[in-house]
Amino acid sequence: MKTVITDVLVIGGGLAGLRAAIGVRNRGHEALVLSLVPPKRSHSSAAQGGMQASLANVIRGQGDCEDIHFEDTVRGSDWGADQIVARMFVNTAPKAVRELAAWGMPWSRITAGDREVIINGQKTTLTERQDAHGLIAQRDFGGTKKWRTCYASDGTGHAMLFTVSDQAIRRGIAVRERVEALSLIHEGGRCYGAVARDLVTGEIFSCLAKATVIATGGAGRLYRVTTNAVICEGMGHALALETGVAPLGNMEAVQFHPTGIFPAGILVTEGCRGDGGVLRDAEGRRFMPDYEPEKKELASRDVVSRRMEEHIRKGNGVASRFGEHLWLDITQLGRRHIEHNLREVKEICESFLGIDPAEKWIPVRPAQHYTMGGVRTKYTGESPWLEGLFAAGEAACWDLHGFNRLGGNSVAETVVAGMIVGEFIADFCDDPNNSIDAPLTLAKTCVRREEDSLRALLASHGQENAFRLCAEMQEIMTRCMGIFRHADGLQDGMHHLQRLLQRSRDIGISGKSWGSNSELVAAYRVRRMLKLALTIAHGAYQRTESRGAHFREDFPQRNDREWLKRTLAFWPEEEATLPTLSYESLDVTKMELPPGWRGYGAKNHIEHPETEARQFAVERIRSHAQTQGKDRFTLQEQLMPYLECLPANLRGKNERLDEPLENEE
Repeated sequence: MKTVITDVLVIGGGLAGLRAAIGVRNRGHEALVLSLVPPKRSHSSAAQGGMQASLANVIRGQGDCEDIHFEDTVRGSDWGADQIVARMFVNTAPKAVRELAAWGMPWSRITAGDREVIINGQKTTLTERQDAHGLIAQRDFGGTKKWRTCYASDGTGHAMLFTVSDQAIRRGIAVRERVEALSLIHEGGRCYGAVARDLVTGEIFSCLAKATVIATGGAGRLYRVTTNAVICEGMGHALALETGVAPLGNMEAVQFHPTGIFPAGILVTEGCRGDGGVLRDAEGRRFMPDYEPEKKELASRDVVSRRMEEHIRKGNGVASRFGEHLWLDITQLGRRHIEHNLREVKEICESFLGIDPAEKWIPVRPAQHYTMGGVRTKYTGESPWLEGLFAAGEAACWDLHGFNRLGGNSVAETVVAGMIVGEFIADFCDDPNNSIDAPLTLAKTCVRREEDSLRALLASHGQENAFRLCAEMQEIMTRCMGIFRHADGLQDGMHHLQRLLQRSRDIGISGKSWGSNSELVAAYRVRRMLKLALTIAHGAYQRTESRGAHFREDFPQRNDREWLKRTLAFWPEEEATLPTLSYESLDVTKMELPPGWRGYGAKNHIEHPETEARQFAVERIRSHAQTQGKDRFTLQEQLMPYLECLPANLRGKNERLDEPLENEE
């Protein structure tokens, strides 16, 4: 048996995994990255619109700061976020943007003087400040009070991934491409690494490490129409779930992006609407002001997606041979803007739709986009249930996003979580008590178990086909666990998914190759995907309220009294057909921003019994601080201390044009 030993094993070669690996390497620890694809082809490269950070550079971002970004993030999450984590995130995001710039990231930059933009469908002239000339530019995104999203045209993720990957190469970080982790090696509440498989040769080997990091991205391929790449099948989620020890959090929280091109579902960035694009119906009428008169197309993604589907239900969709859709109109932005700031959108429209978006409207409909749920971790990124197991990025329930993610906060989370969690991983490795002391017999047992499982699959003469099972699962998830959910549909979906899981135990494989074998890969992955699908469905059925992206038509109110809590899902044993659920309550008495009205639709949520008292306490603290002349930093620490949670090297204040650090006493 081949065994690889390293300090830190990172499963996933996207932005979160690479940045965490850089963090531990900077602290003198070895890191090994396992990636399904070459890192520069990771799904992180698909992020188009930008990364949120409160730099306050552009004139429409003036006055922005961590406090406003924090409030936008918590409100966007529909009060499902961990507010300590949200504070850590907004404090570190400007540092991450500037670090990337120092590494050569080609951020779009500000040109001082007048420029013409589209705001609320109307041409407007903005005048950028002379002292902002050359600073990082920022655009408008949904659910935010300020223009905060830093971007590189509409290829932000691509540029970020190449920048970070080059830094990993510079530090000599080892990457094993086309290698998949099959299971975690763990015993007695301690994770020791993973069993891995080379997808080309079929070789199975063990990777032993002081710390193991899951950074495998999302699980969009559980759905038929998704903006996610084909590798986003949730295998990192499944690694934790199948331990039976480390739970997943909030898996029912699944975000749909309003503008997937129809019918393919390929992402059209929120930057299109942030830059002034509008949504139109079959009659060519702009309809979002009817539903959300304040934010219109730039309401939170879950809100816009629901409004679009509501509008189609009312008979306003555009008929086509593939079904109904709506239009995204960016023609008024002009050809020059589209070809400079939305180049990737133009190429996608030309390649997949055969249209020029500078002249014709883009057919769009909401598509599955982001998995808010993931491996439940502490603010350090470590699982509280399995020591030595960390997670970062979309694969983690850190929990920054709660039940809805703001656009621009995900690609920001990858590098910010990589920075923060990377420091905590290095601290873990510095501790002499956390040496690599896994018994080799344990590693051999785990490898042998995976080898036996694959041999059994190859020898099977079962009647089921893995690809057909996957397609059926995707149809069920799209039909029953989509934007709108109802008890009847959820029950029906769970019933069919359980049958599919049982059928997946009778998969037959025609190709018997031990090495490169897509049929074999599909066979062992589809079982895990079905477990994740059932985790989403069961969590959605049990959560009898609507919160963020989880919308129950039979329970349309957000119910803080009963459901201000995080779902935890365990898979008890291999033969089970449903996860075991438990719940983790959010402590209102420690919140800086107590639950309230989100700002969309009617004020019809059911309040938590402690909200009123906490709101009174917050107002009293604010009033006292104002009377005493305290600055916002002192006030914030009185409301909810968090700085001690951050690694020491990331606690510093962020400089802005209107907040120069040199003026500090």
